[in-house]
Amino acid sequence: MDQNKINEWKQKLPEFQEKTNAFFSGELDKGSYKGFSGYFGSYAQKGGQASMLRLRTPAGRITADTLSVIAKMLRTHEVPRLHFTTCQTIQLHDLKTDALYPLMEEALDNNIIIIGGGGDYPRNTMCAPLSGVEQGEYFDVLPYAEAAADYALTLVDAEKMPRKLKVAFSNSPANAPHATYRDLGFVANEDGTFDVYSAGGLGGFPKLGVKVAEHIDPNQILYYIKAMWLTFRSYGNYDNRAKARTRYMQDALGGAENYANAYNEKLREVYDNDDDLTLPDDFAGDKMAKTGDGSTVTDPRIIPQKQDGLYAVAYHPVGGQPDKEVFLALCDLICEISEAELRLAPDETAYIVNLTGAEAVRVLAITEADAAHTPFEASVSCIGASTCQVGVRDSQALLRASVEAVRTANIPANALPKIHISGCPSSCGTHQTSPIGFRGGMKKVDGKPASAFVLNVDGCELQGEESLGRELGAILDADIPKFLVEVGQTVAASGMDFEAWYAANADVFAAIAQKYID
Repeated sequence: MDQNKINEWKQKLPEFQEKTNAFFSGELDKGSYKGFSGYFGSYAQKGGQASMLRLRTPAGRITADTLSVIAKMLRTHEVPRLHFTTCQTIQLHDLKTDALYPLMEEALDNNIIIIGGGGDYPRNTMCAPLSGVEQGEYFDVLPYAEAAADYALTLVDAEKMPRKLKVAFSNSPANAPHATYRDLGFVANEDGTFDVYSAGGLGGFPKLGVKVAEHIDPNQILYYIKAMWLTFRSYGNYDNRAKARTRYMQDALGGAENYANAYNEKLREVYDNDDDLTLPDDFAGDKMAKTGDGSTVTDPRIIPQKQDGLYAVAYHPVGGQPDKEVFLALCDLICEISEAELRLAPDETAYIVNLTGAEAVRVLAITEADAAHTPFEASVSCIGASTCQVGVRDSQALLRASVEAVRTANIPANALPKIHISGCPSSCGTHQTSPIGFRGGMKKVDGKPASAFVLNVDGCELQGEESLGRELGAILDADIPKFLVEVGQTVAASGMDFEAWYAANADVFAAIAQKYID
């Protein structure tokens, strides 16, 4: 990142401190402060007694050098809690101002960008987490995601941005970063080109993306990002903040075809401009030098890389909230291993990549006590209403209670799938494209509102099979763990895994759910 730009951002930190002090002293209201603080990647937490800070980690990639800096920051300022987010960033939580202010400055001093982490700005650029090391991928999209992330930062101070601008890159039809339904998504093809999707997004009024281009040269991606901004500047809704997202333009312009035409018109304008946004021909060369040493390892959390003899280790702390001491020990170990790095995934998993078999064994040991060991334990949850100001329900508490209940009932590992939980309709937990998802809501009991989550089923994130799912009804918070245990026991008794069982017994699943919905 350009040092002059970083210095410019640092010069704005005193203003952030001034307004943050005013907020915590009661001189600035919550809405005004939130509208200001998001530019700096920070929000006040629920209750207004502490703050969070979001560290941008472009494409979810964190090198050993950056991990070393983050570990030092966590230790020096005694950060109480951290969270792996579904946008592939690290959030630091429960921060008082005496820690928040120096953390922000130290992050920028070490090229860890916080600016634009919230608010009406380009958010962290997302990427398939194992790009470059994953067997079967079409090609390595990581270099392009990192170039896009750098370019997105040049738009942070641009006029008339959407309320969020999320850009994603997928390397296969697994569609891990949901590139086909982001504000702008680049989807790899087997021939080394990208298809481009635009104006998608989850939450209120969800939309799958519109395919606006096919088989484009990857070196042209920056033109498409600039065209996205220009399209929103011309056609975005600035009168209704709730509709200031790109997905609303599909209907505003009369449908997907009209939207694609409008986008491509702006794309032509970008190409007609004198600016050259083409990436160099040698931009994405193979930079991987490490090879295996003959040591091997097998474990459910181990993933063989496409580089012979190298492995990745999956580490998914429950709810994406790692034990701080485990995380610090992991950072220290990664810093000892040549070419090892951490990749954050959109499902709150962290992958430690570029390991020999012997090195992978060491990573497994450090993360063993804190890692999910079944698909269900690796379920996804947003940070939840106990922390998030706009959250409706405590999604993290629901996930912890559910995992404990399933463990106590000894449900087999294959009897329940990964579920996705969002504390509110915003779908930060991506519940809308999950086979089983929940979103925070309410349910009337004896005529009075009670805390509940709405059950969403039949969602799918796979490219070509994307589905937003459907809602079955609301279940009380306290009943959801019991519901999941009953489903797990029913599946286990069948002798099938959940996916096979559900395909043949969706009506049975719905009948079980209805007992808790009624």
